Amino acid sequence: MAVQILITVGSVTLPGELFDTPSARAVATLLPIEARPNEWGDEFYFSIPVTMPLEANATAGVKIGDIGYWPPGEALAIFFGPTPLSSGNDPVPASAVNVVGRITGDAGAFKNARGAATISIVETI
Repeated sequence: MAVQILITVGSVTLPGELFDTPSARAVATLLPIEARPNEWGDEFYFSIPVTMPLEANATAGVKIGDIGYWPPGEALAIFFGPTPLSSGNDPVPASAVNVVGRITGDAGAFKNARGAATISIVETI
């Protein structure tokens, strides 16, 4: 069953969901999460205390709004536009990620949150 979440970066808050996958369940056990985001193009990412392998459906073919777990960096990534590896509008992660969730609002709104000092993810009821 999906876990409904709210993601706040600076003054921008968007709804989302975590899927029912092994990596997503591991992320859900950490909620609420608060971290200092790094930026890589239109991607926020930050380390989390989760160690998971690439899942069978891991992919580098993510879409705007996807939330991925990146095993090499033990990091959560939120994609809201092109990254430095993109050749078009879609984000391209540094390498394959386990897609653990999705922003259900307008992910592009996170462009207004660049430079934010904190990101938080909380479960909603």
